[in-house]
Formats: sequence, structure tokens, C-alpha cells
Amino acid sequence: MKISQLYLNSKLTISAILIVLAFSCNSSKSVIASGVASDKLSAKQVIKQHEKNEADFKTMNARVAIDLIQGEQEQGHTFSLRMEKDKVIWLSATLGVARMMITPDRVQFYNKIDNEYFDGDYKLLSDVVGVDLNFMKVQNILLGQSIYDLKEEPHQVSVNGNSYALSPTDQNALMELFYLINPSHFKMDSLQLQQLSKQRMLQVDYSSYQEVDKQIVPKNIRIIAVENTDEVAITMEFKSVSLNSEVRFPFKIPAGYKEIVIK
Repeated sequence: MKISQLYLNSKLTISAILIVLAFSCNSSKSVIASGVASDKLSAKQVIKQHEKNEADFKTMNARVAIDLIQGEQEQGHTFSLRMEKDKVIWLSATLGVARMMITPDRVQFYNKIDNEYFDGDYKLLSDVVGVDLNFMKVQNILLGQSIYDLKEEPHQVSVNGNSYALSPTDQNALMELFYLINPSHFKMDSLQLQQLSKQRMLQVDYSSYQEVDKQIVPKNIRIIAVENTDEVAITMEFKSVSLNSEVRFPFKIPAGYKEIVIK
């Protein structure tokens, strides 16, 4: 396999992880965004509501269809997803031709088609999206939550359209970060991060949410990652989910597979 092909396939698999934890099911209810953003709310009040509405569950079991477009190439796959919140994210492609498991310490996956595997840390994930990632940041992106602790530094807020535009008062010279917070349920409408010096941009848009077992979770997500002139776009449609059921995480790298090394 050529390096360019390998990197594309790795991006597809990794990118799937970054967005697959949004939820939907037949018994879910669409969340109607009827709230109106008010300029009377302070940044602290918006942050408090955002953190209060984080989805609360122990486990998840779901299926999701993911489409990825990179340049002239487009791929679509259906995945099974299992999760134990804060501990394990497990992802398996149709017929088990590819499988991935990430924990707070490790990122692992294997591909039966090419007899290859990856076993390492979060550097690959970070390189794909241009942000230093860890397990909690990945999980928060998937759940429509902020990727940094909003209480660690002062923030400013303004009204942008019908969203609360939240950003650090003192933006990092190397990175600009903005959150658009929905006034109805205070989950993210959008995450926008730019690294101008490296010509990198990551944007995660949450076009709709739904209620599942009294929890508000994403329904439709679009991720765009740009580096120089290269762009990767991922769209997701989430078709089924159950929360707090018993789940297993079978994962074993087959013997004889070649290790993927991406520098």
C-alpha cells in the first residue's frame, strides 16, 4: 500500500472515531431549537448551562453511517459503536473487516483487508485534526461539549445570529478558538479552531440534536479539517442507539499483521 493510500485510510478510520458517538434511535425525539439568544446572559451563565447539560450515561451501543470526502475520493461505511463513558470507545466496521478501540492511554485498530494494525498513542489523532488530543477531548467533541475546561480561564460572550459566541478573553497567539452555543439546550452549535501559523482549521458543526432517554445528544454532525490546501469533510447520519445496556469490547490484533507506522 502506498503511503498516501495508507494515510487516507487511517484518516477515514480515525475520523470515524471523532464523530461516531453522536446518537439517534427510533424512540428518540428531535430537539426543537426554539430558544432565543439574549445579550443579557454573561459568559459565566452560558458556561454554567453548557456544563449542566452534558449527557449523563454509563454505556452506549449504536450504529452509524459515515461519509468521508477527501479531494476526489469519497467513501461511505457503516459502523457499530460501543462505549463506556470516560473509559472505552470501541468501533467495528461491517463484517468486522476493521476494528478500533481507544482508551485514555491507547489508540488501537486493525484492518483485515490489508492485514495491518496500529497500536500507539494520541499523536496520530492529533496530527489528523491539528489539535493536541486526549481521550476526554475526543469524547467531548462527539458529545457536543467544549474541548477545554471553560472554567480554567476567563471567557467573553456575544450574540452571533441565534447562538452565543463564546471565546477565551485572551486568545492564544498560536490558536484561535470559538464556540457557538445553542440558546435552547446550551449544547454546541459549532466548534471552530484555527492555527493560522500552520494553516490548519478544524470546524465541527452540529446541525441538530435529539433527546434519547432524557439526554440531549447530537443527531447530525459535519466535520471539516483543513491543512494548507488539503481538506477532509465528514458527514454523519446516526440510525440507532441504546444507552446504559450491557456492552462488551472484543478486541485482539490478529497474529502476523504488519504494524502501521506513521511519522
